[in-house]
Parts: sequence; C-alpha cells; structure tokens
Amino acid sequence: MQRQIAIVEDEAAIRHNYEDALSRYGYHVNGYADRPSAIEAFRRRLPDLVIIDVGLGDDVEGGFELCRELRGISRGLPIIFLTARDSDFDVISGLRLGADDYLTKDISLPHLVARVVALFRRIEALAGDRQEEKMLQRGSLKLSVERMEVHWLEHKVPLTVTEFWIIHSLVRHPGHVRTRQQLMDDANVLVDDQTITSHVKRIRKKFHEVDPDFDHLDTIYGAGYRWKPESAA
Repeated sequence: MQRQIAIVEDEAAIRHNYEDALSRYGYHVNGYADRPSAIEAFRRRLPDLVIIDVGLGDDVEGGFELCRELRGISRGLPIIFLTARDSDFDVISGLRLGADDYLTKDISLPHLVARVVALFRRIEALAGDRQEEKMLQRGSLKLSVERMEVHWLEHKVPLTVTEFWIIHSLVRHPGHVRTRQQLMDDANVLVDDQTITSHVKRIRKKFHEVDPDFDHLDTIYGAGYRWKPESAA
C-alpha cells in the first residue's frame, strides 16, 4: 500500500521540491502552507508520516504548535521537523514535543529520503515484532508490543514511537549496555548522538512523572545506556 506523507512548509518552492523528491520514491505526498489547513486535513485523516517546518509564515512557532496538536491526536504518528532553525533550544523543544527527528534544511534530499525510509522500516519491523512478541515484563515494567504501551507500577508511561523503541531495546537486554548506535539500529532510525541523548532524557522524565523514585535507566558515560534490573537497584 502506498505510504501517505504530509509536508507542512510555508515556502512554496521548497515545499514542491520535497513533494517531487518523495513522490519519485513512490510516496503519495500532500503539501500544506500553514497550520490551520494542515490540522483541518489531519483531523479528517492522518497521513502515515508528517514533515513540519517550525516557522510557518507569520506563525513563527506554528510548527511546534502543530506537533503538539498532532501528539494529542496520535501518539504513534511519525513526525519529522525540517527547518532552518538549528539552535540547541529549538532542537530540544521539538524533541520534547514528541517529534521523532529534527533535521535542518541544509540536509540533502537523498539524506531526507533516507530518514523517511528508516522511519517506515521501523514501523514495519514493529509490525513483525507484534507477531512474535506480545508482552515483555521486567519487574514493575510491562511492555506491550501489540499495543505499543509501557506501564510502570501499573501506571501508563506515554511514550512516542521512538521512545517506545528505545525502551524496547533496553528492556530486552536488562543489565547490558546498549550503545547509541545499537539503539539506532534496533529502532531502524538514523539520528545523531545528541538526538538519542535527548530522547533518553525525555524518557527518564516521563518515568519520573509516574514514579519520582524511578532509577532504572542508567547512563554509562562514554558507552551508552542500560536498563537496570530492580534486583540490582
């Protein structure tokens, strides 16, 4: 089935370039110039992936607001920011809102397509895992692959797709250090080390929100991360 991609970009020439590039790879692409037209369309039907610019004309934070609205509609929808704004503050803001990736517009079109392909491969891999592995339990943690849900102490932890994959990778190998590269490979996603670090910080914060004493996601400096079994706490 043909994948549906939406691009929300206020500059028409840039938007059309991305539309043409992704269409050549067999995707069905719809473009939107502003947040109101995009969210109206998304409320009728969600695409399979959304690419968003941060600044949408006079709506300088429109992309962030659109991401927030989309996460209210769907926790699992893959979202990529593609923008000229490259400050650490903007990158962290985008990831905190639940985006799966944050790219700057100096990225080449083939590299952009590779990121999109990687996200779709991750979704396909997850669909395969659903057939093989229904539930993982590690002490107080329960992870449902079928529902893409994580519970800690019987409380649901609201993770995005990328965050879910990272936890899935870690809890499958409790006590073992997983490098950032291994987490990327397990998630079938191409991101840099800083992005993985930001995702892990966000995951840890979400667990702390349901359990202030949570202390089972370790950072092993210079190596990676590990899920610490409760017996070792």
